[in-house]
Amino acid sequence: MRFNRLDLNLLLALDALLDEQNITRAAARVNVSQSAMSGMLARLREFFEDDLLAAVGRNMELTVLGRQLAGPVHDLILHVHATVGIRVNFDPARETRTMKIMVSDYATEVFLNQVVARVLRDAPNMTLELVPLADDAAEKLRRGENDFLIIPRHFLDTEHPQRQLFEDHYCAVLWEGNTQVGDVLDAATYERMAHIAPMLGRPRSPTMEELLLRARDVKRNIRVITCDFSSMATALVGTDLVATMHTRLALACARRLPIRVLPLPYNLPPLAECLQWHRFQENDPCHIWLRGIMLEIARGLPSNEELPMAPLSANAINTGRSVAGVTMR
Repeated sequence: MRFNRLDLNLLLALDALLDEQNITRAAARVNVSQSAMSGMLARLREFFEDDLLAAVGRNMELTVLGRQLAGPVHDLILHVHATVGIRVNFDPARETRTMKIMVSDYATEVFLNQVVARVLRDAPNMTLELVPLADDAAEKLRRGENDFLIIPRHFLDTEHPQRQLFEDHYCAVLWEGNTQVGDVLDAATYERMAHIAPMLGRPRSPTMEELLLRARDVKRNIRVITCDFSSMATALVGTDLVATMHTRLALACARRLPIRVLPLPYNLPPLAECLQWHRFQENDPCHIWLRGIMLEIARGLPSNEELPMAPLSANAINTGRSVAGVTMR
């Protein structure tokens, strides 16, 4: 089919060429031979009256027009995919799609595990692919590489729709055998102690709690760095390290590990964990269904105010005991 003399079948090739900036990789992506992709590039150059890709040494770089076309062409491809994927009658029991969710181990532990169980029950033929958070999370969402992104509000892309799932606050976590701290952790002790903290992605980037602590000029003596949130609680067992963790995750870890959960000596703002999706998928029935499941489960989570009292340990959680009068805020 042609539109204004352009063969619309070439749009997929154009999107791949502008994105990969390499004829061989673009050919593999579109599943054609390298010579066929070279022919498509020649036809595109003729239509646009521009090289689109220009050889610079051993590499190819986009021309000015190529850079201008890259975003709109990719959005057009995403819009077409979203449109042709819409079905009048959506039946989750018969749905066979794979839905990719970019999410941290923290959100998986305290929230998404319930979503997985619900989907397996109601949509047994659907596949969920959980992708670890990366520095380019917003870019991957914009490019349509993931269906959903679960991320703190601070990191959201303002161009795409989003809904808040739940809030959480931060706490301190120590090994039960740590004798440096009693039932109260003061600021001087917190800053003097050796810390364990996560840094995510490549290159490793600070997390939300690190940004909040820096904003209050709190300097931590970080001695151990992990690649995720959950492993902090495991790694500090048997040490005098202190971890700054999401309270929901810390309480989950305290049910299986010999750790104590204490209030932080700082009043940090709560974390708002949000769900985001591409604007072109707003009306996709499968997306609407899965969004509804996630929002329903999020509404059933305890609120910040309903989280247990502190200090807490595995023994306190297992026996239902807590220290009255101290709220984990």
